[in-house]
Amino acid sequence: MQNNQLKQLIDTSSRIILKVGSSLLINENNNDINYHWLKNFSKEIQSLTDKKKQIMIVSSGSVALGRKQLNLVKNLSLDEKQAAAAVGQIHLSHAWKEVLKSFNLESAQILLAPDDTETRRKHLNARATLLKLLQLNVIPVINENDTVSTDEIKFGDNDRLAARVAQMCEVDLLILFSDVNGLFSEDPNKNKNSELIKEVTNITHDIEMMAGPSKTSFSNGGMVTKIQASKIATNAGCNVIITNGKCDNPISQLINNVQYGTLFKANKKSQNARKMWISSALQVKGKIFIDEGAEKAVKSGKSILPAGILKTEGSYNKGDLIYIVNSENKIIGKGLSHYNNNEVNLIKKMRSDKIEKVLGYRGKDEIIHIDDFVLEN
Repeated sequence: MQNNQLKQLIDTSSRIILKVGSSLLINENNNDINYHWLKNFSKEIQSLTDKKKQIMIVSSGSVALGRKQLNLVKNLSLDEKQAAAAVGQIHLSHAWKEVLKSFNLESAQILLAPDDTETRRKHLNARATLLKLLQLNVIPVINENDTVSTDEIKFGDNDRLAARVAQMCEVDLLILFSDVNGLFSEDPNKNKNSELIKEVTNITHDIEMMAGPSKTSFSNGGMVTKIQASKIATNAGCNVIITNGKCDNPISQLINNVQYGTLFKANKKSQNARKMWISSALQVKGKIFIDEGAEKAVKSGKSILPAGILKTEGSYNKGDLIYIVNSENKIIGKGLSHYNNNEVNLIKKMRSDKIEKVLGYRGKDEIIHIDDFVLEN
């Protein structure tokens, strides 16, 4: 039985992230917080903390709540979304604080912008804060800083944020609660014979193609972002469950064989912290295209040298993350560049001992060191 496995997974996980989607937290009848659901959910969180588990919450809902307070309609402009997020975040944070407090649970608000996870120094600072809160038995309630995160509002939701936090804090289990039962072989709204995929051990291209753009009026993300989040988290050694939270006590429903979901099993291949950060980074600034010899070298554990570079695309600086593309136009990995795009363009196809003559200074021999490179699965 799948749920015996899910129960065991929850029981054996010491650090858990619970991601709550807007479609669960916001009542579509009155566009306000669904306090009935939130109270039941918080009681379940109390049961987990009573078992000495460290819990973090990633909560959507600020834009939806702010939209109600400001009497804004759907299809908001970017500045309207940011204004709604600023207003709604106060109400969202207050709701979590008051309800968790009623179960003797202390909480803290954490707002993260993409740069807080993408910039290494800020990444480490955010990690230290989150781990200290857990050490102090405080539940971090995390949301993306929608008032400044323009890319987040336009392209994604909190699924990938939850995955980044999972990677950042060595989380054992990430549960993505939404209004869908999990990943299906086909869109269940279009094909009633589609089957729930109960377990995924490797997120292949076929798995990614199963994801469809399912959205609600309050939710900004669909299955696509959940698959992307699962890929980030599992590569960091974190198990992921995608399940339907639109029921009372969704955690208990999972444990007690009532509710099902899709389990994405953690990748057991260990990476050091720096490589995990590179692997799960979302902001990629450019591309370099390499020849077959360079591809063979990097796949055998060697650095990427100027001689093997065919061309570069995009605007990036030293230290930025860039994709590595092979001669068949396939992305094979990503890494941190030792040079900006203009410099790479000048020294491509050259031997490393010619760098100083061309650039006027002696830099690194490699464009990307193997320690700063991660192969795609």
